[in-house]
Amino acid sequence: MIVRVALWTVLCGIVVNSPVGADTVADAYLRQLALVEQDVVGLAEAMPADRYDFRPTSGTFEGVRTFGEQVRHIATMIYMTSAIVLQEKSPYGPGPGDNGPAVEGKDAIVAYLKSSIAYANRAMSSLTLKNHLDPLKTYFGLQPRIEVSNGVIYHSYNHYGQMVVYARLHGVVPPSSVR
Repeated sequence: MIVRVALWTVLCGIVVNSPVGADTVADAYLRQLALVEQDVVGLAEAMPADRYDFRPTSGTFEGVRTFGEQVRHIATMIYMTSAIVLQEKSPYGPGPGDNGPAVEGKDAIVAYLKSSIAYANRAMSSLTLKNHLDPLKTYFGLQPRIEVSNGVIYHSYNHYGQMVVYARLHGVVPPSSVR
């Protein structure tokens, strides 16, 4: 136990006393968000426009979102979660089915996704060593700001996985899988 505490103290000392320009809490989250942008936006752009209304029907897919709704849902939740991190009102509410505003067509949906990521960049940039553990009021009760920030990443990848299935059913290989 004493060794763990000593190690923790040393590690914290390194973080707290890091030289100017060293990694920050914000940097770590901005890198993760950049991966979301690369993967999710890349796949949203790769899916043909005429497939944005596709939803699987065979098997146990009753009531699932269309590909376009998946993209809109990700963007909406990015906006709403980032607003919590910033402690401001989200520019967009959940809308019907938690899919946000009735944005139609591939170009408009991709633009909505990109704008949500720009907003999330502002939220992730606000993270500091000083504020990352501050409790924030969320739909699930009080949570540390860093935990809320994690939601942007893991929720996006949850739906990205579903988007990958939809795309591959139409012969679209996710750009992140192309080597």
